[in-house]
Amino acid sequence: MVKSNKNSTKMSLIDHLIELRNRLLVASGAFLVLFFLCFIKFNENNQNIADIVYMFLQQPLADQLSKTGGRMIFTALHEGFFTQVKVAFFISISISFPIFLIQIWKFVAPGLYENEKKAFIPFLVATPLLFFLGAAMVYYIVIPLAWDFFISFQITSINGALPIELEPRISEYLSLTMKLIFAFGLCFELPVVLLLLTKTGIVTPEGLAEKRKYAILIAFVLAAILTPPDVISQVLLALPIIVLYEFTIILSKILFKKKK
Repeated sequence: MVKSNKNSTKMSLIDHLIELRNRLLVASGAFLVLFFLCFIKFNENNQNIADIVYMFLQQPLADQLSKTGGRMIFTALHEGFFTQVKVAFFISISISFPIFLIQIWKFVAPGLYENEKKAFIPFLVATPLLFFLGAAMVYYIVIPLAWDFFISFQITSINGALPIELEPRISEYLSLTMKLIFAFGLCFELPVVLLLLTKTGIVTPEGLAEKRKYAILIAFVLAAILTPPDVISQVLLALPIIVLYEFTIILSKILFKKKK
């Protein structure tokens, strides 16, 4: 470690590497246990955790298709199995993410002074909370609006013309949904990253304010890359990023004053 407090004993580089390896093994073990637990059947319907979570993820689409009728399909023999694997991975990484943070914190904490520990704890708490806030926003607000927009392009049979109906593949739907959840979750980590940069002196509140126009541009570019090609979902991602950026400027000014 870079520094050690009075209560900690000096450790060699090899000891630190062994400790880091052991802590990463603990977090990785938790991930693997959670991953395999997702495939255990546990209720009278012969469902497992992956099935229940997938039903939860596809519920917004089911609500939309219930108005017009529809179904989901898979076109390859292995597609259903690998969809469950993807869901299990999604569940495991979401639950084990705080475990990884805790293990990294336990590795770093002995090398920090008490005032440094108190300063970093709010960032550790805010990181998973902001991620789940972004995930909740995309699931309950963005996805229903986006799915309603896409389903509106269905065409019924008129004057003998063939209808155009939506039959989404389960793997494509799952990939799109998880991509949106991770995209919004990561973008909501913006305050944590910028406040850490402010605390270390890499950026200043004045610098963040001066770069506001570039931040707005980058927000819309990221939204265009990370979301489906519709204006609604792009705006719904870009606007929270801009609001969080402005909120970060206010917090960084408070942090900067305390630091001085």
